[in-house]
Amino acid sequence: MAIIGLGTSITVFLCFTVLIMGGAAVLTGRALALSWRSPWQVIFSCLGLGLVDRFFVYALFDGALSSIVGYLVHTMTIMAIGIFTYRVMYVSVMVQQYPWLFRRSSLLTYRTR
Repeated sequence: MAIIGLGTSITVFLCFTVLIMGGAAVLTGRALALSWRSPWQVIFSCLGLGLVDRFFVYALFDGALSSIVGYLVHTMTIMAIGIFTYRVMYVSVMVQQYPWLFRRSSLLTYRTR
């Protein structure tokens, strides 16, 4: 039973989009943060992951391929996971690489000493 607008069931959304494609977004955000890339690259990479997600939902779970709202919801979920991971890793790298300049103030922020 597909949820209107999502193009698939909530089970497929949680298991495939959040767990599988979210895992790919975690790896993408981590890799881009560790290589000092721009946060914009996370956004563009997650747009591609959203397209891959829509295709696999269509091919494997009989979801609606042309659901624009479904693509936006799935892609925004993937993008939120990727950007969150990017920021956590970026702060970790800054604090570890420059301990005399920065200290961690929270999970997502750092301060100058």
